[in-house]
Amino acid sequence: MARSDDPNDPKGLIREAYRIDGITAPECRSIFLDWALSLPEGRDQAQALRALHASYAPGAPDHPMSQVLQDGLGAARTPRRRGGWRSRERG
Repeated sequence: MARSDDPNDPKGLIREAYRIDGITAPECRSIFLDWALSLPEGRDQAQALRALHASYAPGAPDHPMSQVLQDGLGAARTPRRRGGWRSRERG
């Protein structure tokens, strides 16, 4: 796949998802995961996600990727509890 000049979508995965006719929500979630894993180290994922959502979702509000991006934004706002041994009290 051709590289994108968008630093928020360096592989062009999100852009291409919006171009696929008949794409489904599960396919969009898979593409989103690939996008998240392919962001360069040091790139702020939440900022990139906000920029992509602002760029694509207004023009295609009913596209399944718009919902996936919206869901990602919601998850980025929700702090997660650290699990495992770090969450246990030391005594």
